[in-house]
Amino acid sequence: MIAELGHFALALAMALALGQAVLPLWGATRGHTRLMAAGAPLAFGSLLACATAFGALLYVFAVNDTSVAGVVQNSHSAKPMLYKLAGAWGNHEGSMVLWVLILALCGGAVAGFGRRLPTALQARVLAVLGLIALGFLAFILATSNPFTRVWPPAADGQGLNPVLQDPGLAFHPPLLYLGYVGYAVTFAFAVAALLEGRVDAAWGRWVRPWALAAWSFLTLGIALGSWWAYYELGWGGYWFWDPVENASLLPWLAGTALLHSATVVEKREALKIWTVLLALLAFAMSLLGTFLVRSGVLNSVHAFANDPERGVFILGLLLVYVGGAFALFAWRAPSMAPTGIFAPLSREGGLVLNNLLLCSMAAVVLVGTLWPMFADLLFQQKISVGPPFFNTAILPLAVPLVLAMAAGPLLPWKRAALWPVLQRLWWAALLSACALALCFAFMGARVGPAVGFAAATWLIAGAAADILDRIALFRRPSAAFSRARGLPRAAWGAAIAHAGLGVSIAGMAGMGLATDKLVALPPGGSTSLGGYEWRLDSVADATGPNWTSRRATVTVTRHGATVAIMHPERRFFPLARMNTTEAAIHTTWLSDLYLVLGEEEGGRAVLRIHHNPMAPWIWLGAAIMALGGGLSLSDRRIRVSAPGAKRTANTAGAPA
Repeated sequence: MIAELGHFALALAMALALGQAVLPLWGATRGHTRLMAAGAPLAFGSLLACATAFGALLYVFAVNDTSVAGVVQNSHSAKPMLYKLAGAWGNHEGSMVLWVLILALCGGAVAGFGRRLPTALQARVLAVLGLIALGFLAFILATSNPFTRVWPPAADGQGLNPVLQDPGLAFHPPLLYLGYVGYAVTFAFAVAALLEGRVDAAWGRWVRPWALAAWSFLTLGIALGSWWAYYELGWGGYWFWDPVENASLLPWLAGTALLHSATVVEKREALKIWTVLLALLAFAMSLLGTFLVRSGVLNSVHAFANDPERGVFILGLLLVYVGGAFALFAWRAPSMAPTGIFAPLSREGGLVLNNLLLCSMAAVVLVGTLWPMFADLLFQQKISVGPPFFNTAILPLAVPLVLAMAAGPLLPWKRAALWPVLQRLWWAALLSACALALCFAFMGARVGPAVGFAAATWLIAGAAADILDRIALFRRPSAAFSRARGLPRAAWGAAIAHAGLGVSIAGMAGMGLATDKLVALPPGGSTSLGGYEWRLDSVADATGPNWTSRRATVTVTRHGATVAIMHPERRFFPLARMNTTEAAIHTTWLSDLYLVLGEEEGGRAVLRIHHNPMAPWIWLGAAIMALGGGLSLSDRRIRVSAPGAKRTANTAGAPA
């Protein structure tokens, strides 16, 4: 009965989403206060129904109910409980239930925490969220029902894809969806603004916390997925320009531009039309990623489904939501003339440059990801677009972006002079030049890593210069401490996020110095790499909850002292009849010792050895970036809406 309860809850959520999509919007159009007020209880009801459905899904996976098709296809009684529960969203059907649950959470948050919003605006936002939920719930019930029964019940399940049986993949999808779906709220605010025909500073302040929260979660989700690929797939790298990796990068780039652009709307009431467009684009990129992952048009270890019927349904949703929003934008945007005027050299000008570069990078990634599909469709040519294209095309855009990131926060609003900013950044430039010189002195003609370390130094020092300038350390040192204590958390958060990107860039630059070696060693044999001695001690059998493996024991020494004892594995999952690679990683936080076990031939074990300098900094930097976002979000001035019009019937019914 639990599965039927979950199915009924999804149907109830769809009915409530229909009411949420129609009644508040009708009320806002007619100026009917009671109809507008219906949006909040309908959003709460939809949240309760979606939570019930997701709880039922977790239950049938936890008890291994093999009368449910999804459990049979994605679980097994021998799996650890964590992976039984992760199996609930580690498949296409369950992941869509998680999607609508997070969407309902967003709707409930707008209803619960948006009481200071103008009544008509809140009603329209909730209506748009209800319309999005309606489409995805219809998609689930029509093509992807997670509670479909099978008869007779199977003796046991087929197990979750062994590659996904990992803690990183257990938490990666929820974090990623919190980012994806968070942009549904900024999309809803943009559509509501277009319907009203008005964007002002208060609108920018209402959008910023949602853009910031979505960006922070998406940053963590992408970083966790990258970390998983690094240690689970055994390829020794952190980013492979995989099409599905790119699908998550696209909304991150658009969302980063949105986050900065919304600041200009809030502070100066400029870039209003552009910010609305970015809000539409960020969610459009999220929907595009959903389509690519679930349509079968892309091949990837990350892909959920290979079902054209589902792909067509999601493509239809994308056309309705995104096409409708852009049609509305084309109709209403000309009436929202900007009021803020600024010089090209100003804080606003720096943020415009930031936006243009980020959007250009998104365009490069989008074209590179989709072009092979279109080339196959239009010209029957099989081509691949890989790292050489992306690295070559992205680098010329990334360099000016990094340069501008350090200078931008020091520029005053409206109008600025370049020389005072350069005076405050002279020491950051000096440190960056020293880093570049040291890299060339010790690494030789390794231009890429040298430029990367110099850029990282520039960003981190620039973030520090921003804080030091705000607290007037060199102008009024006696008051610096008290000014630091009174500095808004949003200012600290922005500087920390910029510094976090610098840390990640340092890690990427270090990976440009990585070395690797493929060797076949007998027990007792050794080899050297990266200043370390690697000795194969033994290879033996091992068993786990639902797998068997061959496990090597490798001792790593440096100058005769033992640094680490590592155990790479090749696991075999009998149920799925699939092998996986379990890399062994020992980190010193300055570098990673990375070891992969291959096949055994003639008493020798094949080992692939990597020495990856600075690799941990890639994910440390991402965590720092997300921390900066969370710190900014904790600032009450970011979370609390700007004073706006009172919630009255006249305001609610104000014409567009």
